[in-house]
Amino acid sequence: MVNLDHRLRIVSASMEFFRVFERSSDAVTGTGLCDLLHPSVRSKVENQLRLLARGERSRFVERILVMRENGTTLSGEFIGSTVHGVGDRLDSLTVVFRPDKNERGNQVACSKKKILSEIDARILEGVASGVSTIQLAANLYMSRGGVEYHVTTLLRKMKVKNRPALISKAYSMGIFGVGSWPPRALPDFVR
Repeated sequence: MVNLDHRLRIVSASMEFFRVFERSSDAVTGTGLCDLLHPSVRSKVENQLRLLARGERSRFVERILVMRENGTTLSGEFIGSTVHGVGDRLDSLTVVFRPDKNERGNQVACSKKKILSEIDARILEGVASGVSTIQLAANLYMSRGGVEYHVTTLLRKMKVKNRPALISKAYSMGIFGVGSWPPRALPDFVR
């Protein structure tokens, strides 16, 4: 369990929270809770928390991925609720994380580095949207061979063999936000 202020910063947390997230009290107190989440779920959870903070909701439940210090992730359920003080004034937000049973931490390919150039990001988005190589070349003012070169570079960089695997890996890494069309590379991954 973790308590947040109105700016969605961690005020206090239970010992179990520190154990699960593999972080110390000093390392997380005062930081944003969403910074500890996998990039693919950050904006969705942040939106839910802001609705709580504005009083537009009193509770939410979301399936999420938590980023641990060692690079592994845990999946589970986030349950957020409001805590009211004197005069029904919002005092704080409380979030409970319930990890999935028998979850030991999965290796998810998530890098904290900006791994894509601007052109790589546009090409990856195009491939994910189903745009043909010729259309991508025209849209990006490149030759067909230039697009193929960048796709091949992306395949090597992501250590996959084909375009469907490239897109799957990009989603698993959190490069694309979940629930948006057409797919857009998150700024966290673009240099």
